[in-house]
Amino acid sequence: MLATRSLRVPAHISLLHVEQEVAGDDTPALQSVLESDTVREDLLHRERELSTQIAAGRAEGSEAAQLAEIYAKLEEIEADKAPARASVILAGLGFTPKMQQQPTREFSGGWRMRLALARALFARPDLLLLDEPTNMLDVRAILWLENYLQTWPSTILVVSHDRNFLNAIATDIIHLHSQRLDGYRGDFETFIKSKQERLLNQQREYEAQQQYRQHIQVFIDRFRYNANRASQVQSKLKMLEKLPELKPVDKELEVVMKFPDGFEKFSPPILQLDEVDFYYDPKHVIFSRLSVSADLESRICVVGENGAGKSTMLKLLMGDLAPVRGIRHAHRNLKIGYFSQHHVEQLDLNVSAVELLARKFPAPTSTFWMNPQTTWIWRPLRLWAALSTISGLSFLGSSLKRRLGTRVRALVWEDPTCRGATGLVSHNY
Repeated sequence: MLATRSLRVPAHISLLHVEQEVAGDDTPALQSVLESDTVREDLLHRERELSTQIAAGRAEGSEAAQLAEIYAKLEEIEADKAPARASVILAGLGFTPKMQQQPTREFSGGWRMRLALARALFARPDLLLLDEPTNMLDVRAILWLENYLQTWPSTILVVSHDRNFLNAIATDIIHLHSQRLDGYRGDFETFIKSKQERLLNQQREYEAQQQYRQHIQVFIDRFRYNANRASQVQSKLKMLEKLPELKPVDKELEVVMKFPDGFEKFSPPILQLDEVDFYYDPKHVIFSRLSVSADLESRICVVGENGAGKSTMLKLLMGDLAPVRGIRHAHRNLKIGYFSQHHVEQLDLNVSAVELLARKFPAPTSTFWMNPQTTWIWRPLRLWAALSTISGLSFLGSSLKRRLGTRVRALVWEDPTCRGATGLVSHNY
């Protein structure tokens, strides 16, 4: 609503909402970022027009004065330093010098999202709107973004599930709940403490008022039909009417994860890579003598920069890729559940989450998905709405529930936070 100015925003306030990836074309990444500063681009375009007219002898007397004015404005906005500033932003978000010169059409969706973020940072709007900006970033890029935003000269409004990121940049927290907004000063950790104190005080006030109401009601019930106390009863009734209506604190749903019981105990290791080499091109080896093993108690998290080979390693473990050298061993009865960051692309968008899960797990198993203790994954998902109408986070919830409902001995999650033995790839650590 802010980005579309459905809410009243003064016309002189510039807004930028980083929501969609940059469309791919032949424009180099660096030039794409530079073009996001429309003021600079307009001045440069006008400068070229005037310079061409003057050089061709078609200029009238005012062109020289206009050109001088444009030069002054370009100097004022430090236009000559713009390429260096754009390059610093791109480098901070993980773009190498070579990548900065690549056409935008050559980048994947994740890198185009980074490019959209770079364009917004370079444009320096009065109000910057960021929706989950860390989802497509590795740890190094997140740390750079945290430092960069700490010195941001204007207002930022960010939606994020990354606690560390919020603690690093937030000066205020707005809590959206029960169709209302509550404001808190401070970072996320301060918000958690302040919210608990506010809820505790709210509950105490509610309980105290309930006791007071009960005390007055006892008096009213006792003397309602006593003519000598009629005026007092009326006074008490008016007191009850004037009391503000306080509500008890809404209890937050307790998260209870229940995995299927009755697993057969496998002897370790249940999954293993032994001295594995892997590459697509012999000149660019991804893994050399890689060894890793897991048993039923393993909880393994794979961390690293984008392009380091984390997802490739998971595919080797699952058997989707074969080692060039070395051995992959998996227990003969092992079943693997794999949740990837692109898993939602495989969902039928025309059905609801409940219908999707009922197809995968017929009755009586499907009743499990309507259990209040298991609906935590898709809150606040609209259970019967078509998947095409719900948010990305709820998409992930539906997809993740499909994985959790399978009786697997190993769960492989690729960035479950985008949100048996477990192998986890994540940028959130």
